[in-house]
Amino acid sequence: MESNTDKNQLHTPLPHGIVLKRRLKAEPGLCYFLYLPQRDLKNAPIFVSIHGISRNAAEQAFSFAELAERYGVILVAPQFDKARFQGYQRLGWGAKKQRADQALEKIILEVVDLTGASNGPFYMFGFSGGGQFAHRFAMAFPHSVARLALGAPGWYTFPDPTQRFPRGIKSSRHSRLGLRPSRFLHIPTCVLVGENDNLRDDDLNKSPRIDQQQGCDRIERGLRWIQAMVAAARAREIKPTFTFEVLRDSDHSFKNCIKNGELNNRVFSFLFGEPPDKPAEDLPNFPAMAGNQKIPKDLTCGGTT
Repeated sequence: MESNTDKNQLHTPLPHGIVLKRRLKAEPGLCYFLYLPQRDLKNAPIFVSIHGISRNAAEQAFSFAELAERYGVILVAPQFDKARFQGYQRLGWGAKKQRADQALEKIILEVVDLTGASNGPFYMFGFSGGGQFAHRFAMAFPHSVARLALGAPGWYTFPDPTQRFPRGIKSSRHSRLGLRPSRFLHIPTCVLVGENDNLRDDDLNKSPRIDQQQGCDRIERGLRWIQAMVAAARAREIKPTFTFEVLRDSDHSFKNCIKNGELNNRVFSFLFGEPPDKPAEDLPNFPAMAGNQKIPKDLTCGGTT
């Protein structure tokens, strides 16, 4: 696929059909990847994909670009660099660095201004640490998220008012915003985890308190969180819209989840429904990111892939 590094000129028309690397005009140190489908973008929906601790935002952008084209969706993949966004999985609340939730809001505002996209609730996905960010963002800002898909988060914020954030929704020194179940329990949410993602690897939070509350691996923790969200919704007479899906022949590798578990297709099917018919010859020539192709160096944005 052709690549392009945008020069941050908000009034210059942006090319469609390629993955762009941009730096936020108001904050040049903040990078994100953008894909614009080849059609009129007025009021187009926005899909946000959040990376894990490998910071593979470019890989995610390429992996979802073909689906964004097919569905007519604007794709945004922020890059939260390690130096400035430590603790981004918890939105940056309580961290000494910058807040990742505020950074995402700035990116969305710029994308809406650039493209004329819908300024209503957007559709959100996060993988691993990105899934942690995504569900906590949805809990904190439920008016901003239309639907939510989570790829194997390591641990969760439960809808438990007796546990302090980030394990529960009770206010703490890390959370200045009230987390209101009556609002975030209305967001349709799907958790997707690989059938082999049951290892207690080095990146998994192995705190005894987390093990006791949530389980010992990502499969058990995802199931328990979904069950807790369903129970919390029913207790408030809210129709539960929470589901759990297993990805076949997949572990905790994003690449394997795409290649073997069709994670990208399943995420878009949940968020947007069945794909519209579009002839294959009308689609750009997308690289198979689940294979061996490397991302162009000018699209790594300083992060690892």
